Amino acid sequence: MNYAEVGKIFTPLCDNIKIELNINKEQRDEWNNRVRKHLDMRNEVNVQVKELITEVQKQKILRDAANIKVKELKESRFVKSEKLKTIRMQLRELIEIEGDQPDIKSGPDPRKLKSEMEKLEMSYERGAFSGKKEKEFYSRMKELSKLLKISKSQSREDGVGSLKRQQREAKFAQASAHDEVVVAVKDAQEAHDLMMELSEEVDRLRAIANKSQMEVTISKREADIMHNRYVVSLRCIHSMQDILNQLKSDSGDEDRVGISDLMTRLMSGDTLSTDELMSLQRN
Repeated sequence: MNYAEVGKIFTPLCDNIKIELNINKEQRDEWNNRVRKHLDMRNEVNVQVKELITEVQKQKILRDAANIKVKELKESRFVKSEKLKTIRMQLRELIEIEGDQPDIKSGPDPRKLKSEMEKLEMSYERGAFSGKKEKEFYSRMKELSKLLKISKSQSREDGVGSLKRQQREAKFAQASAHDEVVVAVKDAQEAHDLMMELSEEVDRLRAIANKSQMEVTISKREADIMHNRYVVSLRCIHSMQDILNQLKSDSGDEDRVGISDLMTRLMSGDTLSTDELMSLQRN
């Protein structure tokens, strides 16, 4: 077959293959754009994931510190609760022992009363209250005895009052300790909830990053397929052009030799540069 006959066969084939070549090139570029898009998405999400993980670790430290504080405050509250319980028990026991006592506001000093009674007895023994004065002695001793009894009652009332004051103070301290525990528990729970919320966001973003990576793999595979088809189409065109060139009597110019060398390299599986591929496509 001569050049004209082969040209009639190859020319329409080359035209069809060029159309396929352009389609493959466009699809390859489109898939490469998708690769870039999904890579950017993956990298952006991974940056967010890294920042959130750092924040999760901070919240975990805060939560653990808050939990330690809760434990310490609960121990302090327990000690104060036990103290309040002990005071209440002592108060109940004292009230049961003493029974109901009159509400006495004040009274004489028991020591002074006893001292005066001792002096009166010594005077009585020396005969200072003989005769009519003896009645005076008994009257005064009776009065002092009554005052001493009142004074002892007042002393017992002071004991109950003291325990009641201690009970009020202990109750206030226990309530304050309980409030501190409640606040610390709230802080610990808030830190834990935020940590869990951030962890869930990390999981969500990781799923997005994994999906983007999967899209990168798929898009790259499709881009490689389109590129391989592009290269095969290019090889077919230049193979037919080489056959036509061999049939030309004037096919010995240097440019065609260079194109033939590029085509030989391409057909043998060598990787050509972008400029070399564009040169093949132009020719």
